[in-house]
Amino acid sequence: MSVAAKKIKHPYVSIDPKIAGGEPVVSGTRIKVMDIAVRYELMGWSADRIIDEYPHLKLEQVHDALSYYYEHKAVFDKKYREDQSFLSRLMKQYPSKITHVS
Repeated sequence: MSVAAKKIKHPYVSIDPKIAGGEPVVSGTRIKVMDIAVRYELMGWSADRIIDEYPHLKLEQVHDALSYYYEHKAVFDKKYREDQSFLSRLMKQYPSKITHVS
């Protein structure tokens, strides 16, 4: 069996329908794998910076969450695009009543 075909175990990631709507989270927390991935991928944060923001996490938890994200990247990215599309539609339907002051 090739390395790519092996199923990787993720001891620091759990899925429970009662937590975060069944989305994968860092075990023992309510921090979604997607939240870790967004900070790493889109915001450019390092794993150390993520730990600075979530001091109750350990480095191995962050790395396992990222590993899980990359193993399921297509699913996460599709969900992210769907969520962003939904938010765009909401913002068009319900524009902000707050005016921006320069």
